[in-house]
Amino acid sequence: MVVGEMAEGIDLLVVGGGPGGYAAALGAAQLGREVVLVEREGPRGLGGTCVRAGCIPSKALIEVANARHHAKALEVAGLNAGALEVDLARFQIWKSGIVEGLSHGVETLLRHQRVRVVEGTATFNKPNRAAVALPDGNVAFFEFRSAVIATGSAPLELAELPRDGVRVLDSSDVLSLAEVPASVVVVGAGYIGVELGTALAKLGSKVTIVEALGNVLPTMEPVLGRVVLRSLRRLGVEVLLDAEAVGLDASGVVVCANGVERSVAGERVVLAVGRRPRTSDVGLEKTGARLAPDGTVEVDAGRLAATGIAAIGDITPGPALAHKAIAEAEVAVASLSGLRRQFDPTVVPAVVFSDPEVATVGLTEDAARELGMDVAVAQFPLSASGRAATLGAPEGFARLIVDRGQDAVVGVHLVGPLVSELAGEAALAVEMGASPEDLAGTIHPHPTISESLREAALMLVGRPLHVVADATPRAK
Repeated sequence: MVVGEMAEGIDLLVVGGGPGGYAAALGAAQLGREVVLVEREGPRGLGGTCVRAGCIPSKALIEVANARHHAKALEVAGLNAGALEVDLARFQIWKSGIVEGLSHGVETLLRHQRVRVVEGTATFNKPNRAAVALPDGNVAFFEFRSAVIATGSAPLELAELPRDGVRVLDSSDVLSLAEVPASVVVVGAGYIGVELGTALAKLGSKVTIVEALGNVLPTMEPVLGRVVLRSLRRLGVEVLLDAEAVGLDASGVVVCANGVERSVAGERVVLAVGRRPRTSDVGLEKTGARLAPDGTVEVDAGRLAATGIAAIGDITPGPALAHKAIAEAEVAVASLSGLRRQFDPTVVPAVVFSDPEVATVGLTEDAARELGMDVAVAQFPLSASGRAATLGAPEGFARLIVDRGQDAVVGVHLVGPLVSELAGEAALAVEMGASPEDLAGTIHPHPTISESLREAALMLVGRPLHVVADATPRAK
């Protein structure tokens, strides 16, 4: 590495060590490229927000909260759970071990592929040149043949509710709490707000969720959100819909609904109103890349934003999901290496680790009809599932959307226990154009929640097994 105005010539530069960035670095190295990966936090930052302050820590917290809640719920089955208090200080030690282990695993993989990791903040100052501000105050310059930009996203903030990390928290702050708050107001009922609100309620907090739109999980099919809403209310969570958080007062958050303001008490306030792409201070304009009004980078099917420049992950259009970034990384490094590849998935599955869980893949019924498809829908209720009964979680369903003209499954929407683990099968069914008969003819193990997919398919082909023959369960 050359420090000063003289630049070091390198082959491929990756900016960002999150899932998209490290996947791009590994993929490029496997194609024979010599790779330098620049990560703001160096090796300790590998894995990015997902591993260090998002996906993994949140699921760790959810797992502990679920274990406490499930043990209490099984008292009716004879389990004497007792108080089951959660020590969040000890949780933080356990969580940190998981995070550090995964981050170290990424570092090991990169080292094995001879990827050089540089700690610093990269800014592009020419189409093929980047300046990297180093921790010691110096600046290193790299001139590259090609580059992958994977700078990720950051939580959105609200001017009316300024984050201070103490009273007003973002999602990352919540995952570092050492004590369970007595009361919490969560602003936003998207997947992050629902996941965190559910976990905190199960840990013993009095939770209120404030959502400006008319349903929880407002970007998903409404029937999914309605099931989750009922569950939240059973947990004792107060959910205020069509309500806007407009400020703070001494006791909590000022909320406006139908033109009327009220105060909602909360010891802590959690902002969960979405994320913004980190593109404003990277110098992208110097590379020839173009930004859309929402701050995302405009890319082609090969994930190229300009000559020799690819962009992937949260800074590109589409859902801000780690698995999308990883899939884009493979296409990006192939495109930069002279291979003809396109990012053209039929579906990008989405999962919410709520209670019950939600998994959604492909088209909704309304979207399929808008495309002119001859639509058939089947919805198998988990109240007819033996596995759901043993889990004490019979609410939910498996819903299949089928295009009769193509005899193909075009959408799968699941709500219920453990359905996150079915999202891959659902995505495969849609990607492969599976017919209802394909699913119905595939033996699924009993007793599992996965049987619900086959049961819904059996309804579509006229051979329902665990619902009455003339039943056509639909969304309500």
